[in-house]
Amino acid sequence: MPPISEVKLYLFGLWLLVKGDRSGLQYLDITDRGMMRSFWAIAWCIPAIGFSWIWWRLAYLDGLPPGQSLGGIFFVRMAMLETANWLLPLVLAGTLCLLLGIGRHFPAIVFTANWLSLPFSYFYGLLSVLLILLPSATGLVALVWLAAIVALIVSLSRIFRIFLGEQRLLISTLTMVLIVPSLLIADVLERFLGVYPG
Repeated sequence: MPPISEVKLYLFGLWLLVKGDRSGLQYLDITDRGMMRSFWAIAWCIPAIGFSWIWWRLAYLDGLPPGQSLGGIFFVRMAMLETANWLLPLVLAGTLCLLLGIGRHFPAIVFTANWLSLPFSYFYGLLSVLLILLPSATGLVALVWLAAIVALIVSLSRIFRIFLGEQRLLISTLTMVLIVPSLLIADVLERFLGVYPG
């Protein structure tokens, strides 16, 4: 598991790329090995994901009939949902890279998507804590969450421009492939797995 010092370098490099500074590339490991190690980002995100699950569980319990409890299977299903939301976009991005003949950029795309998820996961976790403490702030949190999605889209687009050049259509398509599927399938999977708040 990469130590925090290494993770900080990755995040710093990505931040430089978001600002358009190509020197950020020297802080990244966009080799095949770096791509595989980037999945450790999931482990680094676990505390933040846990906050989100706690809020989701409380929302789910509110919709249950009085006296009905919720077992550990809830967290197993949430883990399945989280895994699908994390991996499906990467699979789709890999398929797109294969079809367009840009497979050489796939390690950089995976590296970026995985490690960029880290700060955003903690931001979403913070929003979940806010909802637990201030349930009445739902409207405000929804607006902030939407702003975070826009920030993620902008960040991915600017980083991919460094890797892919000024191929605007390709960059837009790749960015949407990494974000939209999770948003679209989340509701379907939540209902299918039985973790949708009633």
